[in-house]
Amino acid sequence: MEPSSFEFDPDAVSLVAELVGTAVFAASGASAAVGKRLDLFGVVVIGVICALGGGAIRDLLIDAKPLVLTDWRYPLAAVVAALVVFRFHPALSRMRLTMLVLDAAGLALFTVIGTLKGLEFGFAVYAACIVGVLSGIGGGIVRDVLVQEIPAVLREDFYAMAAVIGAVIVGVGARWESQIGHWTLMLSAIAVIFVVRMVAIRYRWEAPKPKF
Repeated sequence: MEPSSFEFDPDAVSLVAELVGTAVFAASGASAAVGKRLDLFGVVVIGVICALGGGAIRDLLIDAKPLVLTDWRYPLAAVVAALVVFRFHPALSRMRLTMLVLDAAGLALFTVIGTLKGLEFGFAVYAACIVGVLSGIGGGIVRDVLVQEIPAVLREDFYAMAAVIGAVIVGVGARWESQIGHWTLMLSAIAVIFVVRMVAIRYRWEAPKPKF
């Protein structure tokens, strides 16, 4: 018998990464809902909206069918993550650093994927970057509005800024994609967004604010 060989499947890797990112954002939304003492239904709804809101905005901008309506795996991942948070929130509340790390990873992943999809649909670089940034931060904006909070992107300057930096890297780097490779470009942009976001959290980077 010939030894079985492992074949790298880029589509499978992308799917798993997107599902993990969906679950992470759902957990973030569900945690915010738990903090507002919403019931089970409210926790699940906020979790799903946070997880799928950015992707839905992206798909509407590029005139594609939202994944939430075409692939059952995405809403399922969001619902399961929200239910897990609802059930185990006392333990999860002590894992704030872990949640911040996962949220940064989700932001990086969805921003890069959104920018790449914008480029695939023929958008100009600046428009593809807008699509990517909204894909990364859109769900969080909707979540904060629903729980009556000022959106985090308006309070934490280097949340959206990290997404902008990564989207620009993808948009500009796409011109040399054939030389540097699709996965190299994608992973490099993801790493930059993640590192910028984590460093900003660590050192509490802020943009200038008005003085009173």
